[in-house]
Amino acid sequence: MSDATVPATLDDIDLTDHDAFVERVPHEWFTLLRHEDPVHWQEERDGPGFWCVTRYQDVRAVHRNPAVFSSELGGTSLEDLRPEDIEARKSMIDMDPPRHDELRALLNRRFTRPAIGAWEEHVRTVTREVLDAALPAGELDFVAAISAEIPMTVFARILGVPDEDRRHIIELGDKLLGKSDPEFGDPAQDDAHRHLPFSSPAALEFFEYGRALAAARRKAPADDIVTQLALEPLTQQEFDVYFILLATAGNETTRHTISHGLLALMEHPEQLARVRDDRALYDTLADEMLRWATPVHHFRRTAAEDTELGGRRIRRLDKVATWLVSANRDETVFEDPHRFDVGRSPNRQVAFGPGGVHICLGAHLARLEVRVVFEELLPRVRSFELTGPVERLRSNFFNGIKRMPIRVEPS
Repeated sequence: MSDATVPATLDDIDLTDHDAFVERVPHEWFTLLRHEDPVHWQEERDGPGFWCVTRYQDVRAVHRNPAVFSSELGGTSLEDLRPEDIEARKSMIDMDPPRHDELRALLNRRFTRPAIGAWEEHVRTVTREVLDAALPAGELDFVAAISAEIPMTVFARILGVPDEDRRHIIELGDKLLGKSDPEFGDPAQDDAHRHLPFSSPAALEFFEYGRALAAARRKAPADDIVTQLALEPLTQQEFDVYFILLATAGNETTRHTISHGLLALMEHPEQLARVRDDRALYDTLADEMLRWATPVHHFRRTAAEDTELGGRRIRRLDKVATWLVSANRDETVFEDPHRFDVGRSPNRQVAFGPGGVHICLGAHLARLEVRVVFEELLPRVRSFELTGPVERLRSNFFNGIKRMPIRVEPS
């Protein structure tokens, strides 16, 4: 039985439950919501509740109207924070224009399509080196050996992190973004750390590392992002959260897309065969992987005024969660949306955001990395086989894979 046909009722749905996302994404819930209650009120055990926006066009409308649906009033997570905590942990993604636009403009030129295109040879070299080291083992954890290693190695040079520190940054990112998973965090500590990004004490380690790196770059500048930010007139808080945002966003989402992408190819061997037979499909493969396994399930906005959406009356200061993972399976936009189709075109997936001021800064880099990884990986391997369970992150925010043990047969 496919995800789209598993029985569910509106009363079954609890999108606050991280456990509901451990085995798989509950796509049947989102299908039901799109059809029957597309702007759905979700009760919370320890909070006021929030609106769940699940249709593509409604998600798009919210993200493209920051004056009504603010990132700044409550931040982008579903946590209920005091104003001083919101201010203390506010990064660029938690801001509205004009300050958001000013901070984004600092790095825009580094992430244009032509600028990222200049990094392709670096991405390909890193990918080949990682595959050369990992594949001869025959059996490996794909996440640790390949999908986590490549994006962080690539981005370390762009960011300015020494190669020998990249594993440290990966581990800090796991702790920070995976705090809802018992392996990485303790929710009982949240109240003591709500002034920190993701309410995680790992943020303090990130701050310490980023500050030391910035101090070193002020003495010995280089052509990297840390040097640029260290020399900009940013407050310490602005630098701290900017560094965390870049160090995590530049690694985690691409890593999970690559992991889910290989899993999708293993689960759909006819699609793997299509890619092997037609190299032109590498151009559409990345966007289908992003649509299929949207790495960030949702983002929060806060209503800045009374408004209406999807026939629902939304009050000022109500929390509004836009479920990108649902928008990417919207039947009115994507033909046969529960089918993994490596040649899907057009593919207006919204994993990078559905437009508006917060469209992902690193979208061109992520697409490049995903494409290059599979261009290099698939010709080297005749077959892939799971050798154990796929361990997913316990999170209703990140669609993460922690471990994916596989056996490879070289070509």
